[in-house]
Amino acid sequence: MMSAQQSPSETRFAEDIPGLMEHPLNTSTLRIFVAATRMNDGKTTTCLGLYGALRALGFEVGYIKPIAQRLIEVDGISVDEDTQLVNTIYDVNIPIAAMSPIAIDSSFTRRYLENPDELRPQITDRICRAFDRAAYKKDIIIIEGSGHAGVGTVFDGSNAHTARMLHSKCILVAGGGIGKPIDEVAINMALFDKMGVECIGVILNKVLREKLEFVREYGGKGLRSLGVPLLGVLPLLPRLAKPNLTQVVNEIDGRWLHRPTLRDDETGTGERIERVIMGAMSANTISGYFGPGVLLILPGDRDDLLFSIIASAGTLNTPVTCGIILTNKFTPNPQLLDMLRQTNIPVVETDEESFVVTTKINNMTVKTQPSDADKIPIIECLVRENIDLPTLLEKLR
Repeated sequence: MMSAQQSPSETRFAEDIPGLMEHPLNTSTLRIFVAATRMNDGKTTTCLGLYGALRALGFEVGYIKPIAQRLIEVDGISVDEDTQLVNTIYDVNIPIAAMSPIAIDSSFTRRYLENPDELRPQITDRICRAFDRAAYKKDIIIIEGSGHAGVGTVFDGSNAHTARMLHSKCILVAGGGIGKPIDEVAINMALFDKMGVECIGVILNKVLREKLEFVREYGGKGLRSLGVPLLGVLPLLPRLAKPNLTQVVNEIDGRWLHRPTLRDDETGTGERIERVIMGAMSANTISGYFGPGVLLILPGDRDDLLFSIIASAGTLNTPVTCGIILTNKFTPNPQLLDMLRQTNIPVVETDEESFVVTTKINNMTVKTQPSDADKIPIIECLVRENIDLPTLLEKLR
């Protein structure tokens, strides 16, 4: 199933892109540009699943995210966090700098608008060189966009523009439903069409299980009216949206008071939070809420509740809670805190009030992290079972 790899002579130029210098570009590696109609529609999840599914079919798979906006530092280099995620999960065997060539920091747009004629060819050259390196000895390469088709337009680097530069066809990931996602697909396709980029399919994501067949039938009809096929409908899987305690701590700027090593993974605790309970109740009542996946939020001066939790931790066969967040700037007295540290319950404190903390947690957008090893098989299965990979591959050739 492996395809022949490019040689130095197998190049073409991007002279058809107005205002850009000529750049040799690999032509033999299959490529697919993955964009989304909105933020948090599941673009990175789709890329992860496609990577695993294509590799399982025997392909050597590459990955690149040309424009990085959510930056982290890896080995002294600013790269996109999604690039680090894919590299950590799959060990892509490509230099991290080649997978994330352009970092958009807080002053990037201003610098570009002050001197576009100088920076435009530099950006293009860097992206094309990075793409060639990322595609080296690969059968297919996934190019992850930065959002919808127009993201990056202000510095002449929209997703549609980048897809054209790299001579890539694209797929769009949209949210579940029919009317709204199809409207958004139409808007995005207009810009891709204007840039001469072929959209070969749409994936509708986060669809309620009871509406899968309905969305598949009528969403497919609506998309066909736009001239683009429906490649797959991905069901909503609540587990993928459940955070672990470390992600919550980062969200609320919490501080660890007790972090049991037996429950630690690479980033803290790997247990998913299924339910958030505010401790605005009596000590007798709170015991009815104990159980795995329960996060308890209560003021740090509620000694009665903490004693109840500590007592139950030594008697119940099932875990009392996946963690406790102590609020309102109250830290338990030293003796009580020492008793908590004798349990296997993670404890965090924050200066915020309980209601504010609960609201923040309930409104979290949970992105897959490198430590989320439990999510990867789920994501791979999700894509493998619900996306028409043979049709996707046929349209790429």
